[in-house]
Amino acid sequence: MHPLSCLSATLLASLALSTLSAAPQSAAPQLPPTAQSRPISVATLKSVTRTLSSDAFEGRAPTTAAEQKTVAYIIDQMKRAGLKPGNRGQWTQPVPLVELTQSNISPLTVTGGKKPLSFAYKTDMVAGSYRVEPHTALTDSEMVFVGFGINAPEKGWNDYAGVDVRGKTVVMLVNDPDYDMQGLDGPFDGRAMTYYGRWTYKFEEAARQGAAAALIIHDTYPAAYPWSVVVSSWTGPQLELDAPDGHRDQTQVNGWITGPSARALFDAAGKPMDKLIAAAKQPGFKAVPLGVKASLSFDSAIRRQASQNVIGILPGKSAPDEHVLYTAHWDHLGRCEPVDGDDICNGAVDNASGMAGLIALARTHARAGPARRSIVFLAVTAEESGLLGSRHYAENPVFPLGTTAGGVNMDGLNIHGRTRDVTLVGGGKSDLEAWLVRAATAQGRAVKPEPTPEKGSYYRSDHFSFARLGVPMVYAESGDDLVKGGVTSGRAAADDYTANRYHKPADEYDPAWDWSGALQDLDINYRVGRELANSTLWPNWYPTAEFRAIRDRSRAKP
Repeated sequence: MHPLSCLSATLLASLALSTLSAAPQSAAPQLPPTAQSRPISVATLKSVTRTLSSDAFEGRAPTTAAEQKTVAYIIDQMKRAGLKPGNRGQWTQPVPLVELTQSNISPLTVTGGKKPLSFAYKTDMVAGSYRVEPHTALTDSEMVFVGFGINAPEKGWNDYAGVDVRGKTVVMLVNDPDYDMQGLDGPFDGRAMTYYGRWTYKFEEAARQGAAAALIIHDTYPAAYPWSVVVSSWTGPQLELDAPDGHRDQTQVNGWITGPSARALFDAAGKPMDKLIAAAKQPGFKAVPLGVKASLSFDSAIRRQASQNVIGILPGKSAPDEHVLYTAHWDHLGRCEPVDGDDICNGAVDNASGMAGLIALARTHARAGPARRSIVFLAVTAEESGLLGSRHYAENPVFPLGTTAGGVNMDGLNIHGRTRDVTLVGGGKSDLEAWLVRAATAQGRAVKPEPTPEKGSYYRSDHFSFARLGVPMVYAESGDDLVKGGVTSGRAAADDYTANRYHKPADEYDPAWDWSGALQDLDINYRVGRELANSTLWPNWYPTAEFRAIRDRSRAKP
């Protein structure tokens, strides 16, 4: 450990800004008094992860019988940790969900080109719908290539300019136009994915444009995951927040198509796919009607059932109506695409380990005693279905977002050993980052930018639900520079997990895991949360951050 008594707040803030290439600031962010590190139980990490990822919990899919077992276990662990019920005397917050399970899915057929095409479900394409309707039929829908499917007025970019896609099927590329740049200076932040690159945005924008269907062309590098992940995530029961209108404002069909299938489609349409992709990366791209028509149909079994967020609280001693938030999601995929006969996606790393971190931190904070502010421990549901549990809480908060000073999210702990570095996901956005830099520096670790910003990780976990509504949240992970093995070993371990275990049955608990890296990271999370909980400060987003205005409005409310 490296003592920091000689480092001023200004120096630490400057370190944070220079390390993370943050936006220029008018003044360095303040830092609170340093929090003392406290022991975090590795036995708790092992026990909770092993239990939640066992076959008995069947992959922890929301709205299944396994949810009741999972929620009961988390409540028991929060009680044992010394927390109080966090929702007005209750441990849970209902999250209204609708489950849609597609069946009788026809091939995607394309007519009107050089030859008719038929794309098979799972092998060539996946498709579903957000609409709560028992039957979906897309019939002879004109297909239009809309580049990256982006409409960003502030960037002077509109892939839908001059084209009417109402009732049509839009075909688009994954990620955003400058994803293959080496630097971060492009119109869409270069290699770093913006929200415009996320599939969630692309389907939202297609719906706003009135499209009947939206298909994203899969490509492993810009998507950041292989086709097998698309299949495991987009087949079987699909969840969405329930809505009175049954999501009639959404497209009839949302789906993905493989790269080779897309090439066959463009060839049949007589369109040069490579040239169109190159054109789509340039400003002023114009959508291209493909001159072919798509048809697809399926049935949907509809089931409405509330899932549950679990909320525990350690009440504050002098400012109990101010709050600090820790989040982790308890859900995973449940029963999924079988691999060698195993159809349970156990989700040991993703995110039984994060839940274990949440419980371990609750125990550590409770042993330290109440802080000035209340500390809320939020275990959210349906992260794997699009951050639904955290989105529901953020839109219907038990504790007002304006009184929530900030927080820390955890989504998968490091089980490969200690590292020399820390990766701050989505760095360069808020004052709270300087607090994290100080905690990491105390461990002798460097805080580095994301090595793979093209993956858009900032928009893929629960902190984003709060950030988009103004609450400063930090989300950091161990870097790749393992103490034992260096960067080469660290990246190899990360790549192996993505290729062979992420969202697959092979994400199972292993007694041989090295938890020392997880303990490093949780120590940082503890100190940041404890310092925030004992502080009178209100960290904010940097003036140029996209979330600053909404935070200022929420803090201005009584």
